[in-house]
Amino acid sequence: MSPDGKRSNDRAARKERLLQLQAAQRRAERRRTLFIVGIVAATLLALIIPTVVILTNEERRNDAVEAVASSPIEGEQDLPVSEATHVQGDVQYADVTEQPAEPTPAPEAPVEQGTLLPPVGGNHDPLPQTCGFYSEPIRDENAVHSLEHGAVWIAYRPGLGDAGSERLRALADENPYLLVSPYEGLAAPLVATAWGVRLELPSVDDSRLEPFLTRYLQGEQAPEPGASCEGVGG
Repeated sequence: MSPDGKRSNDRAARKERLLQLQAAQRRAERRRTLFIVGIVAATLLALIIPTVVILTNEERRNDAVEAVASSPIEGEQDLPVSEATHVQGDVQYADVTEQPAEPTPAPEAPVEQGTLLPPVGGNHDPLPQTCGFYSEPIRDENAVHSLEHGAVWIAYRPGLGDAGSERLRALADENPYLLVSPYEGLAAPLVATAWGVRLELPSVDDSRLEPFLTRYLQGEQAPEPGASCEGVGG
């Protein structure tokens, strides 16, 4: 073979090898791209699927709460309120009287079981109680004014415990018209009160609490829903 022919064959062979290398590189790049895309897709699915499940479960739970809240809550008491005047000084509420104390599950810390229930309405102080969580007792007269404005008052027996207190604090943070405070001598571990409505509960975890809030926070039972829940305290 002539030198020119040999050089021509060498160039053709080098060109062929180059083409083969380039093709191999392209295949490797495609594999890497598919691998990366697969990892990204798997990561996104791993994030999306639990999120969808959580959102779906939360939606179902909210639907269940709203379904219960669409009717009077089991165990609630409807109590007539005949007066709603601003007054100075203390008010002797007719419904803050000794009630027959029914046995209830023991709270997280041992406390003396009382016989009192908070008022559901009536004459009240000119200033409402600022809604929120309180670790000290508040005046009935200010709390009743808040009820008139569409608040719900959760009174809890002192000695509820840290877990229960934190749960109630979280609820107060989530709901600007929720009033939470301890109540000495309370007849039940927990009493949820709206204007003219009361519900005694054995614990913070009772499934009726959230439907009660859904039904009565800014509910139609209040004489002045939407009025300010800011006044004394807070």
